[in-house]
Amino acid sequence: MKAVVKYAQGRGNIELREVPAPRVGDDEVQIRVEAVGICGSDLHIYTWDIGIPTQVPFIIGHEFSGVIAEVGRNVTGLQKGDRVTAENSRTVCGRCRYCMTGSYNLCRERKATGYAFDGAYAEYCVVPQERVHLLPDNVDFITAALSDPSACVYHAVQELTTVNAGDVVLITGAGAMGLFSVQYVKANGGVVIITGLAKDKKRLKLAKELGADFIVDVSNDNLSEVVNEITGGGGVDIVLECSGAEAAAQESLEMLRRQGKYTQIGIFGRPIEFDLDKVLYGEIRLIGSFSQKFTAWREAIKLFSQGKIRARPLVTDILPLERWEEGFQRCFSGEAVKVVFEPQKSDLAKRGNL
Repeated sequence: MKAVVKYAQGRGNIELREVPAPRVGDDEVQIRVEAVGICGSDLHIYTWDIGIPTQVPFIIGHEFSGVIAEVGRNVTGLQKGDRVTAENSRTVCGRCRYCMTGSYNLCRERKATGYAFDGAYAEYCVVPQERVHLLPDNVDFITAALSDPSACVYHAVQELTTVNAGDVVLITGAGAMGLFSVQYVKANGGVVIITGLAKDKKRLKLAKELGADFIVDVSNDNLSEVVNEITGGGGVDIVLECSGAEAAAQESLEMLRRQGKYTQIGIFGRPIEFDLDKVLYGEIRLIGSFSQKFTAWREAIKLFSQGKIRARPLVTDILPLERWEEGFQRCFSGEAVKVVFEPQKSDLAKRGNL
C-alpha cells in the first residue's frame, strides 16, 4: 500500500513509499482509510521541533475516518463494513490515576497513532477496538476525519473551561482549533472575539460566517481598544489561546478581567515568557487542555450528526495522498485552513470546500 513515511529525524525527511499493509491483531481492527486530515502536530513532525518521543521510521497521520476492512478474533461490537473514525490514543497503561478516572489522555505511558505507532497517511491503518467510534449515517468521511480536532475543542471548552451564556470570549488564532472554538462558544451563548493576522483575512471571514461576533486583525487593529469598547473596560471573561504564538499568549492575558479564565489549546513547541504575577494579582484561572478522551469524541460526533457543529466549511483542500507535500506547504503558507487527503483516490484534482 502507499503511505507517507517520516523516515529520519530532522526537518522534512518524509516521503511517499510503498509499504506492506498492517496486519490486524486479535483486539484490533484494520480500517481502510477514506479521509485523513493534516493536524498541527503533523506540521511539527515535519519541522521536528517539539521533541516528539518516538523512533523513525513511522507513518504519519491520526485525524482519519474510513471503513473497517478486517476485525481481530477478539473484537466485539464492530464488523467488516462499518463506517468509523478512531481516537489517536493508541495505548495507555490502564492502571494510573488518569486511566482509572477516564482521563487516559494524560497517562504518562500514552502512545499515539501517527508517531509512536504507524498512522493513517496510508491506505490502511490498524487501531485497538476500544478507540473506534461508529459514524452516524449522515456524517460523511471528510467531516468524520475532523472528529479529532473537534473533540479536542469540545474537551477544552465544554469539559475544562465551561462557557456560560453572555460570557465574552477572546479566541486567539483562526486555524481549525480557533474556528471550532467559535462554534462551541456560540453554541453556549457566548460572545466571540477572534483574532488573526493580515494573512488570515479569509480565515477571519470564515470565522464571521461561523458565528464570530467580532473579528480583529491584530496586524492592523488595536486589540486592547476593541476589547475595552466591547467590555466597557472590564476585560474578557475567557481566553481560548489556539495559535501557539507567544505574542498572542502575552497579549491575551492582558485582555482578561480579574478572575477570568485562560485556556491554552495551541502548542508553542518551546518555553515562552508569561507574566505569572498578572495571574496571581488578578486571580486568573489557568487551564491547560491536551488532546481529548472518549466523552469528548462521543459528543463531537453527535454534534456533527445534529448539525450543531460544522467541519466542512473548514476544509479548503481535498487531495490524493500522492500530493501530501503540496498539502503541507499550503498549511505552512496559511493558504489552507484544513487539508484532507483521500488515500483511496489517486486521480483527484485539487478541490476546495466540497
